[in-house]
Amino acid sequence: MIVIALACVLLVRGVRESARATAAMAVLKLAVLLAFCAIGFSAFQDGNLTPFSPAGLGGIGAGTTAAFFSYIGFDAITTAGEEAKNPRRDIPVAILVCIGLVTLLYCAVAVAAIGAVGGDQVGGRPAALSYVVDRVTGSAIGGGVVAFGAVVAIASVVLAVMYGQTRILLSMSRDGLIPRVFEKVSPRTATPVAGTLIVGAVFALPAAFAPLDAVVNLCTIGTLATMAAVNVSVITLRRREPGLARTFRVPLYPATPLLGVGFCLYLMYETGGATWLQFAVFLAVGLLVYTAYGRRHSRLAGAEGAPVTPEGDAERVPQEA
Repeated sequence: MIVIALACVLLVRGVRESARATAAMAVLKLAVLLAFCAIGFSAFQDGNLTPFSPAGLGGIGAGTTAAFFSYIGFDAITTAGEEAKNPRRDIPVAILVCIGLVTLLYCAVAVAAIGAVGGDQVGGRPAALSYVVDRVTGSAIGGGVVAFGAVVAIASVVLAVMYGQTRILLSMSRDGLIPRVFEKVSPRTATPVAGTLIVGAVFALPAAFAPLDAVVNLCTIGTLATMAAVNVSVITLRRREPGLARTFRVPLYPATPLLGVGFCLYLMYETGGATWLQFAVFLAVGLLVYTAYGRRHSRLAGAEGAPVTPEGDAERVPQEA
């Protein structure tokens, strides 16, 4: 809850403050992970990589689903279109470069950890990276630093997810799908203060009372479902609106969106039955809100596709930022 409260403070203060905090946390995370790789590879033994995949394809799928939570936040970059100077160029490049670099770094961390102590010593162990550092160095100081880096990593994910959620709700509120309170932007900070505080309160409830694994799995399946829907939307728009002006065209169409849907559904399957049941409850609540409120207040639905003209100024960062 403390992390969520601090994230709310940063988001309310303004985009610049949030961006600076995110950049500082990213630098700290990279420094900790690079230091871990250096320590892990100093004790690397290639025999620890054998057998390479003891649990087979099923283990790889389960591990991918568990690791997916670390990638949550990249999609939030797309919600920053109004704050970007050149969103057509900057946003796709930012997403692809970030995902590529982070994937390489995560692979290096995994190889360093398993190569240093073996997969049987890492799998299923809480704070596994701290254990590896303590084991290699013979001191608890390094493990404490890695544990602090893990807390910072979680905080950065929370900040990114909350940022994206508030901007999504802002856009939905402009259309009328949800109450107007979410589209109110502070003239002083140019941020949706009320929407941010509401999102923070909603996030704090499961953080305080629900098990971490359940929260992570629910967040994972929700994000995967959203990404699958986006891929389906790409196919739908190409068929229904072939002449629509596009700032970014998905390469290798239709293979890319079809593969995206397939991979998302596979990872969703790996989250387990309990997560699917919780996800179904959330979908039912969302459908109820849409049926009772959103469908009757949507401007786009009322105008049968006419463009929406927001009544308030869009949130923007000054051009000199």
